[in-house]
Amino acid sequence: MEHITLLLGIVIVTALVFDFTNGFHDTANAMATTISTGALKPKVAVAMSAALNLVGAFLSVEVANTISKGLVDETGIRPEVIFAALVGAILWNLVTWLVGLPSSSSHALMGGLVGATIASAGTGAVHGDVLVGKVLLPAVAAPIVAGLAAMVATRLSYKLSGDAETKATKKGYRAGQIASAGLVSLAHGTNDAQKTMGIITLALVAGGAVAPDSDPPVWVILSAGLAIALGTYLGGWRIIRTMGKGLTDLQPQQGFAAQTSAATVILASSHIGFSLSTTHSVSGSVMGAGLGRKGGVVRWSTATRMAVAWVLTLPAAAMVGALAEWVTGFGAWGTALVAVFLVASSFAIWRRSRREVIDHNNVNDDAEPAGVVTQAIAAVTPPPAGTVADGLTATIPAPAEPTVNPSAQSRVA
Repeated sequence: MEHITLLLGIVIVTALVFDFTNGFHDTANAMATTISTGALKPKVAVAMSAALNLVGAFLSVEVANTISKGLVDETGIRPEVIFAALVGAILWNLVTWLVGLPSSSSHALMGGLVGATIASAGTGAVHGDVLVGKVLLPAVAAPIVAGLAAMVATRLSYKLSGDAETKATKKGYRAGQIASAGLVSLAHGTNDAQKTMGIITLALVAGGAVAPDSDPPVWVILSAGLAIALGTYLGGWRIIRTMGKGLTDLQPQQGFAAQTSAATVILASSHIGFSLSTTHSVSGSVMGAGLGRKGGVVRWSTATRMAVAWVLTLPAAAMVGALAEWVTGFGAWGTALVAVFLVASSFAIWRRSRREVIDHNNVNDDAEPAGVVTQAIAAVTPPPAGTVADGLTATIPAPAEPTVNPSAQSRVA
C-alpha cells in the first residue's frame, strides 16, 4: 500500500464515511418501489441491494476517473481540500436524510469539491467544461429521459397485460421488478461507489502517495465497495418511504417499468463516464410511471420539495466545503476543529432522527396526505375499475328511495 500520512488517513476515513452515507441515502433508488409494491420484504431488499452494490463497484472506473482526473486540477489540490469537500457532502446527505428527501449524493460531493477547490486555489482550478458537460447537463437530462421512458414503458405494460388483474400477472411483474431492482443496484455500484474511489484517488495524488493520472488502486475499489454496501444494507428508511409512497402509488407494472428505465439510463451514463445522479434518474422514472397509469397521479407537493433540494444541493455543499476549507487553512487545529464540528453535527442529526423512528416495520406507511393539486387531479381523473387513485377514497352514495307524502298518497287513493 502507498505511504499514508496521518492527514491522508483522516481524509480516506472521511471519504469512506461519505460512501457509507451515500449507501443508506440512496438505497431508495434501487429498492423503494420494490418494497412499496410488496415484491420483496424490506430487509431482504436492502440485503440484495447491498450485495449488488459491491459487485457493481468492480465493473468500471470511468466515473472515478472523471472525478479524480477531470473535474478539478489535481496538481493544485491539497488533502485538506478533499477533507473540506467531504464535510460539505456528508452534512448535506445527513440533513436531507433527516427530512426524508432523496437528493443527490453525487452532486453533494461535486459541490463540496468545487467549493473547497475554489476557496483554496481559485476558480481556475475547476474545469468548467467538465462540470457543465458531465455533471450539470446530465443532472437536468436524467430525470426527463428516465421519466419519459418509464411513462412509455408503463403504458406499454398495461396495454400488453390488458385488464388482467390475476395473481399470475401480478406475480410475473413482481418477479420482473425484483430483477430490474437488482439491475438498478448493480448500476448504482458502478456509478456511486466510483465517486468515492475518485475522491480517495484524488487525495492520494494530492498527498503524493500515487502518481498523477493514476487509476484507483485495488484496495481503494474494495474499501469503497464495502462501505457503500454496508450503508445500503442498513437502509435509508426515511427516503425509501418518500420514494416508494410519497411521490405516487405504484402497482407492480409501474415499479417494473420505473426501475428498468432508470437502470438503463444509469448504466449508459456510467459507460461513457457521466457522473450521473441515480437519485434524479430513479425519481424521474417513478414520476413517469405514476403518470403512465390511467388514473395515476403524482404528489406534486413532494416532487416540488425534491426539486428544491436538487437545486440547492450543489451550492449548499459548495458553501459548506468552502467554509471548511477556510477553517482548515489555519493549520492542524483548524482541521481538528472542522473534524469535531462534523462529528458533533452528525451526532445531533442522528439524535433528532430518533424522535420519529422510521424503519423496516413502518416504511410502507403513507408518507403524507395528498396535496391540493393531487386531489384536484384525482377528482377529474376516473381511476381504473377496482382501484382508488392516489390513496383518495371516493364514496358514491347510493340513490335514495323515493319518498311519498302520506297526505298526497291518501288524496290519490
